[in-house]
Amino acid sequence: NSAFVFCVYVSVLTVISFGRYAAPGVVALALVSLFGSKITGSGSEGLDGSNALAVVLVAVAMWGFFGIIRSNLALAAARAEVARLAAENERSRIARDLHDLLGHSLTTITVKAGLARRLAERGDVDRAAVEIVEVESLGRRTLGEVRTAVAGYRDVTLAGELASAREVLRAAGIQAELPGAVDAVDADAAVQFGWVVREGITNVVRHSRATRCIVTVGPRWIEIVDDGRGGQPGAGNGLSGLRERLGAVGGSLEVQPSLRGWRLRAQLPPARADSADRCANEAVR
Repeated sequence: NSAFVFCVYVSVLTVISFGRYAAPGVVALALVSLFGSKITGSGSEGLDGSNALAVVLVAVAMWGFFGIIRSNLALAAARAEVARLAAENERSRIARDLHDLLGHSLTTITVKAGLARRLAERGDVDRAAVEIVEVESLGRRTLGEVRTAVAGYRDVTLAGELASAREVLRAAGIQAELPGAVDAVDADAAVQFGWVVREGITNVVRHSRATRCIVTVGPRWIEIVDDGRGGQPGAGNGLSGLRERLGAVGGSLEVQPSLRGWRLRAQLPPARADSADRCANEAVR
């Protein structure tokens, strides 16, 4: 009996140590339990398989028990990894959106404040006051946009961004040629193209030293061209965030020199049939 109990303990330790590779050791211990009394000359003449069966059943039970423990640990680790990735993605989203919002708005505020200063230096106080009022209004609007972005809701429209682009280009002394209407743009592409206009015009004002900027749109594409010197294509957090945003919906972004200066072009894949039907139904309503 002592030898049998010893075999049971050893089988448990074997399962703990070797897991699914413990089968040969368990079989050996079962055989020892079966033939041990016969070999040592103690016990009855016949073979009693109950001890061997008990060793095997205990080993199988322990294998299942520790398998459940390992599965629970793996599940807890997987949940922790999912939570970490979700938090990291959320931080990246907030950082990208704040860059898009503040980069454009602060550039506009800087340009308009500089224009107001130059107008005041020339003695054109009335126009300077108008620009300062617009700076104040833009500052209030930017604060509201930051709050909504942090809350996870962004209301960006292509028409609104084009109107804002017209003002900031005018304040920067850049001739703007913008679409008069956005009816040609598919409904599901308008929001994405609004972000493209925001980031593209911000880069034109900041880096291009251009005198002219042209924005053209199509159902699934938008292009921003200026006659300035541009910068490194694809550089900067803003364009990286824009590529991520477009890539999430299967789109692409190209930034490269053109005959006029620099060209930024965003392209979205063809609309799916269900999306087109949904947009058509919304238009009918």
